[in-house]
Amino acid sequence: MYKHKAPIFLPKSSSNSFTLVELIVVIIIVGILAAVGMSQYSLIVEKARTAEAKVRIGAMRQLAYQYSLENGTLTGMQDADVGVNNTCASTDFYRYGKGYTTVSSTVLVAYRCTSGGKTPNAFRGYMYYLRYYPGSGQEVWFCHYDDGSPCFGLTPGAF
Repeated sequence: MYKHKAPIFLPKSSSNSFTLVELIVVIIIVGILAAVGMSQYSLIVEKARTAEAKVRIGAMRQLAYQYSLENGTLTGMQDADVGVNNTCASTDFYRYGKGYTTVSSTVLVAYRCTSGGKTPNAFRGYMYYLRYYPGSGQEVWFCHYDDGSPCFGLTPGAF
């Protein structure tokens, strides 16, 4: 009958596509990388917020120095003397206060607000603080979480 039939070529299976299992594995890997990246990003953002605390504690330090010059001692110094009221305000990430004070030194503290502060509030509270010696000008920064573990690479000092 027909001597010259055109051959019919069936398409060969292509290796240019992905299987469902390969796609699921890639999605899982991307999800893990995103989770790790978000946690690191959150830590870096929180560490950057300590810049607010440093500026405010710097102003508190100047007022503590002025108080020591006027009174000859730091004993009796109150929160109001360093310009703070030790409450979480909606305009700040921290509540500020005066910690333990001796004749020659004081601790100026920024407590990270876990509620009542500027949004977002921290999910884990910590103290970022400065021990300041007005007579010598010496100062040492410390930071620790509520459980006492160090934060942001600083020593968890004691009051």
